[in-house]
Amino acid sequence: MTGFDLAPLLELLALGAVLGGLPLLWWVRRQRHNTPVLRLRALALLTLFLTFDLVVFGAFTRLTDSGLGCPDWPGCYGSASPLGARDEIHAAQSAMPTGPVTHGKAWVEMIHRYLASAVGFLILVMAVLSWRWRRHVGLQVSPWWASVTLVWVLAQGLFGALTVTMKLFPAIVTLHLMGGLGLLVLLAWQWQAYRPQPMREGAAVLSKAVAVLFALCVLQAALGGWVSTNYAVLACRDFPSCQGQWWPEMDFAHGFTLWRELGAGRDGGWLPFAALTAIHVTHRLGALLVVLVLLGVVWALRRWGGAQGRRWSWCLLGVVLWQVVSGLSNVVLGWPLLAALAHTAGAAALLTLLAVLLARLRQGRRANTSALNASTQTSTNRTLHT
Repeated sequence: MTGFDLAPLLELLALGAVLGGLPLLWWVRRQRHNTPVLRLRALALLTLFLTFDLVVFGAFTRLTDSGLGCPDWPGCYGSASPLGARDEIHAAQSAMPTGPVTHGKAWVEMIHRYLASAVGFLILVMAVLSWRWRRHVGLQVSPWWASVTLVWVLAQGLFGALTVTMKLFPAIVTLHLMGGLGLLVLLAWQWQAYRPQPMREGAAVLSKAVAVLFALCVLQAALGGWVSTNYAVLACRDFPSCQGQWWPEMDFAHGFTLWRELGAGRDGGWLPFAALTAIHVTHRLGALLVVLVLLGVVWALRRWGGAQGRRWSWCLLGVVLWQVVSGLSNVVLGWPLLAALAHTAGAAALLTLLAVLLARLRQGRRANTSALNASTQTSTNRTLHT
């Protein structure tokens, strides 16, 4: 029995450290004179920006069918790069010219792994520094947040490996996408925590409404991932109807059997087209619900959120408009790559914005509570003195 070859993994981690070290050096140069809180805030923002890019590039990897460009993990045919696997890739491409393994797809897949390793390295540094500087920032942001983020990115790497070894199993690919979005939310929350800017007006009412919207957007993103990983985007090529009907034939039982192989139904046979239609239409209905709730939140922000609320309402309206246009473009233009990437980027941006908004509202509720307690204490002291 042969053991697991650690060489490709160690080489991948080393390359990730080198790639992650480049923006880290820039961060050190720019932040060397700042306080620990300001440094960690800047590092969280830098990592958030690169993670957003990684999520979009992950979508590019999936949409260009490059997920199996290197059919093993963590290397490419046991090598740390496609350069060392030229012969194997050439043989696979010659055997199946239109198959999943080509030189171009192998590079796309490995670049995605390199970028993921770089982001993981930055998160590791952030976790180490959070504990090292915990006396300076512990009262503001617990270092356990960075530790949870580190565990999260390690789990995300595991799902990346399963995506390859389980041959694009739809549930695993969808969970991998949601893991990337969850990583964005964790980093956005920490960045806001290091940058206290509470939204105090209407915080008690607005936080509940935004939390509901956030939960719906998470479910909608998961539905969108399920549409993409099952290649159900083109099940409906018209809008607002589907296949020329308002309620076409749909098979929800097969479509939402979660644990099955790509293209397989719940009974092991081929996935019926009606199942793809059910997946697509469910995503449309979910989008309608999200838009309606978002418009309600926008109205609440403009009524109770003051100047900050009005600015946030415009941000949310802009992102949802982006999502509607890019989603419709996927349908009526035949799922072009640019529109598909824009739709994934819009979902990532929306969840990131909502995470920051929730953090600000939470800070606002705390500030309001502290102010109320201070006012109550002052009134009590005055009464006692009187």
